[in-house]
Formats: sequence, structure tokens, C-alpha cells
Amino acid sequence: MDSSIAAMDPLRAFRHEHPLNLVHLPQQLHHKNENADDEDEDEVEDEVEFVEEDRQCNLCKEQIWSFHLCYYSCKTCNYSLHKFCAELTEILQNHPLHPGHKLYHIYSRFYEFKCQVCNLMQKSVSMYFCGTCDFRMDIICATLLEQKINHHSHPHQLERMSCPIVSSCVACGNKHEGVFFHCTTCPRFLINLECALLPTKLLIQNHTDGTFTHSHPLTLAYSFPYSEYQAKYYPSCRVCGGSLYSHLWIYKCDKCLYYVHVDCATSKKEPFMSIFQTTSLGKTNKNFKEDEHLNLLHCPFHDEGDNLLKRYMSNQHELIGDSKQHEGEMLTHASHQHPLVLFDKQTPAGVSLHDPMKRSQLLCDGCVKPIMTVPFYVCCQYDDEQYCFVLHEWCAKLPAEVQEYVGHPEHTLFLLTKIPGKFFGVFECAVCELPSNGFSYGCTICNFYVDINCAFIPKEITHDAHPNHLLSIMKPSDTQSEEFCKACGYSVYYGRNLVYHCSSCNFNIHVECALLLPRVIKHKLDKHPLNLRYEPAENHISEYFCEICEDKLIPWQWFYHCTICAQSMHAACVPLILQCEQNTYADNHKCVYEFLNVKFGGTLEIKDHSHHLAFVQGLESDGMCSKCHRRLQYKMIFKCLECEFALDFKCASSSVN
Repeated sequence: MDSSIAAMDPLRAFRHEHPLNLVHLPQQLHHKNENADDEDEDEVEDEVEFVEEDRQCNLCKEQIWSFHLCYYSCKTCNYSLHKFCAELTEILQNHPLHPGHKLYHIYSRFYEFKCQVCNLMQKSVSMYFCGTCDFRMDIICATLLEQKINHHSHPHQLERMSCPIVSSCVACGNKHEGVFFHCTTCPRFLINLECALLPTKLLIQNHTDGTFTHSHPLTLAYSFPYSEYQAKYYPSCRVCGGSLYSHLWIYKCDKCLYYVHVDCATSKKEPFMSIFQTTSLGKTNKNFKEDEHLNLLHCPFHDEGDNLLKRYMSNQHELIGDSKQHEGEMLTHASHQHPLVLFDKQTPAGVSLHDPMKRSQLLCDGCVKPIMTVPFYVCCQYDDEQYCFVLHEWCAKLPAEVQEYVGHPEHTLFLLTKIPGKFFGVFECAVCELPSNGFSYGCTICNFYVDINCAFIPKEITHDAHPNHLLSIMKPSDTQSEEFCKACGYSVYYGRNLVYHCSSCNFNIHVECALLLPRVIKHKLDKHPLNLRYEPAENHISEYFCEICEDKLIPWQWFYHCTICAQSMHAACVPLILQCEQNTYADNHKCVYEFLNVKFGGTLEIKDHSHHLAFVQGLESDGMCSKCHRRLQYKMIFKCLECEFALDFKCASSSVN
């Protein structure tokens, strides 16, 4: 780092045989505008990573820092002095900390003494001595009144405190031990030396050994105004996951919504505070052995065609069987009145595989998940103009019962193609709390029912959102950590039965968020695959909003994003492949599409209307329920395709013949 030597007469300091030259220290450039335009980015890059030189004063043995502005250096030998140390004299008269007596400079490498100003034992440091009253003062305290700094964070000059202390710092909000600077005008303004030396720009990976990486330099901000914090959807620290506060300093990249505490960005947490620290969110060391967790499920699933039930049944050879079924073979299944035909090589005429890009939807009547490949079973009497009954091959061969289920271990759960007494077969799953009209496993004694995907949830998984750590299933009341789901941001206690929890960290995911959101999904509004994101995207300059519902999108909640087109979508909006109207999301508190486990279609006859009613999702254009006069949008409804008559699900259930 270049330093400029002042063109002036050299100083002849006491106790050094050579003349000393004044050297001006390079200063950190104060950032102009934290939201600078892109054309200034190259200029900003030049300011990154201001590094303090390791230079020590030979007299007081303390570091020479950039805020000292200048120092004296010897060209002949490796000898440097603070400017205020170099300008000291052998005898101090009427010093403010010991007025009335002369103080004499004494230096002895092996002499140990106690400074009567800071009360610290010193060795190998110069001191001033008063022979009249045996007063001793180290050279650091002798220059204390000269050690003042001007800092960008505060309008007044800051003075160094007389001795190292343990205190809270107004910059980072944490307790630190060591040297502090304070403002005599504003008594509460007290910053530690390390915070005073923080660079205005830094690359976080250089300070955290690559545990946290970000492509852009982070800018030091001396506050985070609440209005800005609110506009950015209340972000958390990207290192520790903790809260950010308006009065504390932070490092930030507004372009990527990347915000961190200053201590987290520079890994300067005090050792004695480690017992209070939360585990970080960066690169984690694996806390399990693969060979001790065979068949461990890694989430999220790759795409819509992959799911928990498919994975489970593929490992059950006694259920699926090693012998391959053949095209055209018939199956009689308890769920349907007609025989089912296996299609193993091609799809039947009039039936198209599930393809969001072609606006083609084909859902299994068992698991209500997309059928994207053969083989699958179709009703032998299907009609392409009516409701088509189809089953995945594995859904047609489910086990009859599930024993010792993790969420209901006291009773065996039995396979039910329809739950007795449930209107149109719709029930609410006890685990994911989503409505479903597919197959279920249930305990009729306790009225406990789960959809067939949730019936096979594993006790342990791993997830890309929290790599290398095991997530174990448990009841929310058993967690001892942060009480919010990392996916949707809502409490894990809110009506939940089971969550996935990391015992090492403050990390929880609702079961449905972990298992029902695939890594990649397709939608007709974007020609590219959309990737599941767990945090804001880098280099995303524009504001976030959902391309489907055109409503705001909070990038701290999981969402789908196309980096090529810079388009984002709510995770709960993406599955709507056949209808795309505005305001589909409606501030749904789930990341998961509410009707993900409902297969719409089929008709209903009621006593008060002459036409058949179709089972569909309510749109804004459907208006109000003809019976209760409540809005039908975002609900399961039955509507007449010949007139404007429509009923919500509850009203329709009370109107059947």
C-alpha cells in the first residue's frame, strides 16, 4: 500500500540516532452512495478490501493505524513512531494527568511497572516517572489526549479511553474487551477499536474463510433505517440468521438483498461470547455418516414427476414385484368400478402426459401428483371428454396398512380409497394440513387421516436449504430453537403436528415445505425451468413480484426463479398450469399451493339446480356463492357451466340430493 513521505525537514526524535521523516497514511475512501449506479461499479471495486498494514510503534509498542493519519519513519533502519510519540520530549512539564511535577522519560526492556493511570502492569514499554511522588505513567497514557480520531460514523471527534475495558459497542451491539473510543459530547457513543477499523468495503469470503460467499463487495452502513428495513421485507443476517436493528452497523449489498452483522461479516465474535452464539448458516460440516443412514432421503425432489411415494415404492420389491407388467394388462382396483388398463410404452388415445408447457394436466387419482411418464393405469372405459381415472403404477399397488406411523404410533393406519362420510372424498391431511381427495391412510378409531404421500414420511432427511446436517422429524413442542419455518417464515406451532428440525442449529421446515416443493418446476409463463430458491437471487436489480398473481414477493420465503429471464413466482402460484388469473396467491401463508392434493373435475347434482355442477377452483369471475353470498375466489367450488350459478364447497355439501 502506497504511503507518501512528507516533504519537510526530518525530525530528530529523542532516543533514536537517525532523522525521522513524516509519512502520510493512505485513507479509506468513504463510500459516496450505498446504492450507486451500475456505471460506478468499476470505481467501487477499486475501493474493496482496504487492508491495514502491520506496522508497530517502536516506543509504545502499539499498532500504527490508518486513522492516525501519519507517522514518523526512519529510512536508515526499520524504526517507526506514532506522530504523537515521536514529538514527545525527555521531560514533560505540567502534564494534565500529573500537573505540578516534572515527569522524566525512562525506558528499560526488563523493567516491569504498574501504570497509575490505567492501572495495568507494563513491561518493555516506556514510562514517565515523577521522583517527587513516585508516580509512574506508561507512554500510552502519556499520549492519551493526543489519540483522537475523526470517524465517518459520528459527527464529533472521538477520544481514546484511558484503559482497556469490557463494554457494549454501539457499532455492533455486542460486548467486546479491549480499547474503546468515546465521544465526550455524546456520552453513550462508545465503539471498540476493531469496529473503528472496519473497512468501508469488503468481500465477505476473505474474512470468513469462504464459509460465506457473495460475488459483490459489501458496503459498510452505519444504520439500517426502519423504513428501509421494512421495504426490504425485514431481512435477517445472512450469516447467523439473527435480527438486524436500525441503530447498529451492518454490511450490505442492496443489489442482492444481502445483509450481515459487522461481527458476522468479519468473524470477530469475542471468544467469551461463543456460548451465546447461534450456529451459522454457512458451509456446515457433515454431522452424520452416510453408511449409518442407509436410504437417507435427500430433498428437495428433482421435479414434479418425483415424489416421496415413488421413492418409497421403488424400494418395495415385494409390493411392486420384480416381474415387469406388460402393456394392456388389466387390473381390478378397489378404488374404481371399472377395470384399469396398464399403458407401459405409450399413452392411450385422447390422454396426454402432464406437461405444464403444453397446458396439459394429468393427475393420479391416488396421490394426486402429476403423471409425467409411463407406466400408469387408465380406466378401460375412459372418455377423453369426461373425467379420466388414472393411477401411477406404484399407487395401484400400495400396502394395505402402515404400522407404527411416526405421527400416530398407537394405532395401525389402513389404506382407504375414500374416507367414509367425506363429501366428494375431500379430507384434510393431519400432517400437511392440505385438503385432498386422493387415497389416504387412516385410523377410524381416532379420525386420524393422512394422504398417501404423508403416510410414508421418513424420520430423517437432508435438504439443500441446510446441507450436511440431518433434519429429524418431531413435534414442534419438542424443538428447543427458533420457532419459524425457514421456507414460509411462519411459526412451526401454528396448527402443526410434525416439523423437520436440525438439532445442531436453529433450523426448522414444515413437512409439506420440505417434501412438496421440487427443486425444478415448469410453468407456461417462462420457457425455462424455474429453480427453487431459498434466499434472494444475486444480481437481481429489479423489485421482486410474482409473474402469476402480480403481487409482491418476499424473497426471504422460498420461491421459484428464472435467472435468465429474471422472473420470480410464488411457490404457491406455480402449480396453476391450466388457469392463470391475477391474485391467485392472495397472501396465502403457505409456500405450498393449497390445492396441490386436490384433483378437480367430475360433476355433482343438487336438488336446487337443474344443471350439473362442475368441481373446480373458484376464480374472481365466479363472483359470490349463490347460497351464502361469500366470495368464491381461492376456494373449492361447484359451478354450473350453463349459467352463473355457483356454490362453495361447504354449501354444496349441504345441498346434495
